[in-house]
Amino acid sequence: MSLLSGWAAQHGIPDDATLAARFLEARGRVAAAAHRTPVVTSRTLDARLGARVFFKCENFQRMGAFKFRGAFNLISQLPPEALRRGVVAYSSGNHAQAVALVARELGAPAVIVMPSHAPAAKLAGTRGYGAEVMHYDLLGEGREALAGRIAEERGMTLVPPFDHPDILLGQGTAAAELIEDAGSLDLLLTPLGGGGLLSGSAVAARILAPSCRVVGVEPAAGDDGARSFRSGRLETVDAPDTLCDGARTPSLSSLTLGLIRRNVGEVVTCTDDEVLVAMRWLWERLKLVVEPTGALGLAALLAGRVDGRGRRIGVVLSGGNVDLGALAARLAATPNL
Repeated sequence: MSLLSGWAAQHGIPDDATLAARFLEARGRVAAAAHRTPVVTSRTLDARLGARVFFKCENFQRMGAFKFRGAFNLISQLPPEALRRGVVAYSSGNHAQAVALVARELGAPAVIVMPSHAPAAKLAGTRGYGAEVMHYDLLGEGREALAGRIAEERGMTLVPPFDHPDILLGQGTAAAELIEDAGSLDLLLTPLGGGGLLSGSAVAARILAPSCRVVGVEPAAGDDGARSFRSGRLETVDAPDTLCDGARTPSLSSLTLGLIRRNVGEVVTCTDDEVLVAMRWLWERLKLVVEPTGALGLAALLAGRVDGRGRRIGVVLSGGNVDLGALAARLAATPNL
């Protein structure tokens, strides 16, 4: 047994055969409920980078982000009695909306623990899907502790944002669709927050395109994932100060770190200014409204953090839930490429 295999077994990480079987099951579940989002290309960008780039537009997913996939994959497997009691989640935005929407679709009550300063669009979306929102920062309790207490007191099922095999495998179905629609890829870039999308995408690539190199892209102000990838242990960044609100998680989990170290080739970081350049390019050139976290993959290519010359590259645009009021001035001041 290799050192990594031993580490994975110790932390309860499923073996490759189990993951592959569960992933195929997840594909069937998610395909029945999620949008198969489009893949978009740009000849202008290809000429600039000397590459062929394929964007997976999860900004067009239900509730505006890839998070619907993982939430549906987990919640749809709950037995009727658990659905009747409902679900609880903690999130700054996209996972909150995903759980709220899936719960509504499946007839389950939902409580979402969020910060009061979460982006206004994501707060409104979560409430609009019928969830009860509780602000942990106003109640003087940590978000995970509050969510756990609510789950225990009300008999609800806790739906974590990334630390569960069914969540991350559901997220990986976006990468599977991208590989099927774009054809063979040399590189696959996804944003990195808690690691659910990256680890799930890497599992999908290992199954469908074993020669594809998977790269995670993280905001420089919240580089816990990049440091964890290098050190092999969980590193943390408390309250990362970044525009990429979807990547403000303080750390990965043992599960996502194990899968990322097993299947991912590299983790790089980009500054907020580089992300804004990528956002403006997507908005103006491709007419795609993409949130800061969703633009991390393109930011890495434009800033030269990843060399894509001569390669076929898939980029997951993870979401499009943007707080326009908060970002309008900064985007207007960002230079146009």
